[in-house]
Amino acid sequence: MKKIGLLTSGGDAPGMNCAIRSVVRTALGYGLEVIGIKRGFKGLYENDVMEMNARSVSGIINRGGTILRTIRFPEFKEKDIQQQCYENLKKNSIDALVVIGGDGSSRGAFSFHSNFHVPVCVIPASIDNDVYGTDFTIGFDTAVNTAVEAIDRIRDTATSHERIFVVEVMGRHHGFLAIEVAIAAGAEIVVIPERPLTIEKIVEILEIDKIRGKISSLIVLAEGAGRAHELARRINEEIGGAEARYSVLGYIQRGGVPTYQTRVLATMFGNEAVKGLRDGLTCFMVGISGTELCRVHLKDVVSGTKTISEEKLKIIEAMGI
Repeated sequence: MKKIGLLTSGGDAPGMNCAIRSVVRTALGYGLEVIGIKRGFKGLYENDVMEMNARSVSGIINRGGTILRTIRFPEFKEKDIQQQCYENLKKNSIDALVVIGGDGSSRGAFSFHSNFHVPVCVIPASIDNDVYGTDFTIGFDTAVNTAVEAIDRIRDTATSHERIFVVEVMGRHHGFLAIEVAIAAGAEIVVIPERPLTIEKIVEILEIDKIRGKISSLIVLAEGAGRAHELARRINEEIGGAEARYSVLGYIQRGGVPTYQTRVLATMFGNEAVKGLRDGLTCFMVGISGTELCRVHLKDVVSGTKTISEEKLKIIEAMGI
């Protein structure tokens, strides 16, 4: 192996630049060349590439987003699209591909390897933390911190006006982000796809809190479990005199300066990705299990489903969230 192709794919996550930097610097240290592919798999299809060196990644470790840019490209699942991507890899003499992205990117990388046997490594990056085979993904810690900081400010105004606040965070299919944010922000209620709550149950909890003397309440809602404006409206209808307001945090969760934990994790993943390819692995994802790095076959990644641990669910039950 002499040359690695590197791309970022799908939704952006803080820390992607840290991973890019790590892959490039590690590869250069082994005497390998790195070709950056702009705008994910679409850039590979369009042969939009650039040579990368130490200068290319200078000063990016503290920057959110991705210098390689990213885009969703659902057409990549089509065989003729992949064929052109394969031709472009050969044209640039690229021997292996490193893909930084989430669950969808992992599926794309596995499909590409299955069809053309190109060595691929996925570095998991997603604020949703929903990629099977790793305890944490790049960007998750930063997104949690960003959301908690925003909610701390919302809590100030909620308390001042004695209001109920519904805060919607990202998480279309899973509640990993919402549950961590709820615990860290001291929320009274968390609503996630894995544990949906009826409006009747939510009202019951809020009324009990009011009897106990609470003057304001915070509800963290994963976007996949409902909509904040609708939940706030229903609360106002069901509880006389309630002043429920809502806030959708939206895309601020994707941006911002990566936390130290995100930076370190991304650096470790990037280094391990290059080492794994040099060791001869051809279809794998790097991840972390406990405190140890791991290498997981992409077949297992795309066929598995990550679930919230029973321990975490017991914690929120014990905390009355």
